[in-house]
Amino acid sequence: MPRIKAGDVQLHYDVHGSGEPLLMIMGLGASSAAWDPELVEELARSFRTVTFDNRGTGQSDKPDVPYSIEMFADDAAALLDALNIRRAHIFGVSMGGMISQEFALRHANRTGSLTLGCTTAGGAHSVPPPPESLKVLTAPREGVPPEEIIRRGWPLSFTPEYIRSHRDELEARIPRMLEYPTPPFAFKRQLEGTYTLKTWDRLPQIKAPTLVITGARDVLIPARNSELLAERIPGARLHLIPNAGHGFTTEARDEFLQVFVPFVKSNSMGS
Repeated sequence: MPRIKAGDVQLHYDVHGSGEPLLMIMGLGASSAAWDPELVEELARSFRTVTFDNRGTGQSDKPDVPYSIEMFADDAAALLDALNIRRAHIFGVSMGGMISQEFALRHANRTGSLTLGCTTAGGAHSVPPPPESLKVLTAPREGVPPEEIIRRGWPLSFTPEYIRSHRDELEARIPRMLEYPTPPFAFKRQLEGTYTLKTWDRLPQIKAPTLVITGARDVLIPARNSELLAERIPGARLHLIPNAGHGFTTEARDEFLQVFVPFVKSNSMGS
């Protein structure tokens, strides 16, 4: 499993496929193992797809220090440096979408296109999750079996119908996601890091072609947040997937790919 020095941390990463680089940034508490292999395989048909573990997750370093969205964005840029990638298409989901906003602002000349999945600009201009979702997200993790932490998170990620009809597939994902579990202290550091998000006032400065996409039934980061992002970022395109939740890349993979791949290809960095 490759690891590479990126700034002050060692980050685990994987590269699949060929073509223009696509950097995929995962969300809160999850390593790159949370990307469905089928999704990565499909994207690798069109792009040089780079997945990696944010600091605090998977096989990357987990320093017990304060994290910030700016720090995560600079980690991503340092990873591209280490891989000799000058410019990339950037795609982030949830906290990864927060990181992607900051990346596009801090590293504008390195952002070929920007796709913000199921995310928010945070702060006073955001729509918070329902109290019951927040209660699940912030529930204590110490002493709870890791597989149960994953199962209790399903209702935050997927619609009830999807959980009922795909329980076997969801169960089958658990061993992959728990091969390198995120320790509770690192999850807490990442969660606290999300509170440092401060992009709203600067969003109009984003110059990269932008797609904002989410599940219309997201109960973790309500879809209104995506609408606000698309209204705030000049020229941004908005796509809401009707019958999907926060985990839309799993629950509605085909529709996501039908929207995302043509968007990125239409914004080729070679053109």
